[in-house]
Amino acid sequence: MKKILAIIFGLLACVSPMDAEEINDSVFDADPYFLLMGEADAAIAEKNWPEAAARLCDALAVKPDHPSNALLFNNLASVYTCMGQDSLAVLTYGRGLDIAPNMLTLIMGRGRALLAMGRDKDAFADFSHAVDIDSISADARYYRGMMALYSGRLDMAEADFSVLSRVAPKSIDTAIALSTLYSLTRRERLAIPYLEELISREPAAEYFSTLAGCHLGLGELSEASEVISEGLKRYPRDPELYYYRAWLNRDRFRNDDARADGVRAVELGANPRKVEELFKR
Repeated sequence: MKKILAIIFGLLACVSPMDAEEINDSVFDADPYFLLMGEADAAIAEKNWPEAAARLCDALAVKPDHPSNALLFNNLASVYTCMGQDSLAVLTYGRGLDIAPNMLTLIMGRGRALLAMGRDKDAFADFSHAVDIDSISADARYYRGMMALYSGRLDMAEADFSVLSRVAPKSIDTAIALSTLYSLTRRERLAIPYLEELISREPAAEYFSTLAGCHLGLGELSEASEVISEGLKRYPRDPELYYYRAWLNRDRFRNDDARADGVRAVELGANPRKVEELFKR
C-alpha cells in the first residue's frame, strides 16, 4: 500500500509539492485519507464491496480536492460494478473523468459499464475516445473492434484487430477477436488456428461449436466429428453442439440421427428456425 502511494505521489509531483522520497510512515499512520484508502484496499481484497465503497467515499469526503482522487473514483466505480450497480458506476467514472479527462482506465471502465447497461452507442464513443488517446491500447482496440464487427463496420473491425494482433499477439483477446472475425466472414481456414488455441487455453462450449462449424463449412466432416465429440463430453447439454451434430449427420446422410439431434438442440434452447433451416438445404 505505502509503495503504491509513493508511486502515486511521484507521478503527481508536478501538481503536488511532496516528493515521493519524502513520504514516511508517519504520513500514512496519521492521515485519515491514507488510512481510509488502506481500509478500502483491505475490504476489496476480501470482496466486501459495501465496506470498500463506504471507505472510498469517506476518503473522497476527507480530501475532495486531492489530485489522486481520480484513481479513487476509478476504484469506487469498479466496486459499484462488482455490486451490480452499473448506473452508479457510470456516474462515478464520470466524476473521475471530470478530474482527469484523458485517463484511459476511467474511459475504458465507463465504456464497459455502459456496454453492460446496453448503452452501446455511448460505450462505442468511449472506446473510440480511448483509441484516439492511445492508438495502441489493446483493450480499446478489442472492445471497439468487436462492437464494430457486430454492427457491420467491417473495415473498422479489421483495422482494430490488425493493431490488436500486432501489439498483443499472444493475448486471449486477440484469439477471440480474430476467430470471431474470420468465422463470421466465412474465412474458416484462418479462424481454425485461433479457435484451437482458445480451446487449449479456455475450453468454453462456444469455442467447440464455432470450431465445429468452421470444419463443417469447409466440408471437413471427420475433423468436425472429433471436435463435436470432445465438446459434448465437456458440455453434454449445449444446444449449439447438438445443432452442429445435426448438421454433421445430415451431411453424412444419417437423416434420422440428424433429426433427433435437431430436436434435442431445440429442447436445450437452440433457435427452432435455425435448426429447421438445416433440413431445407
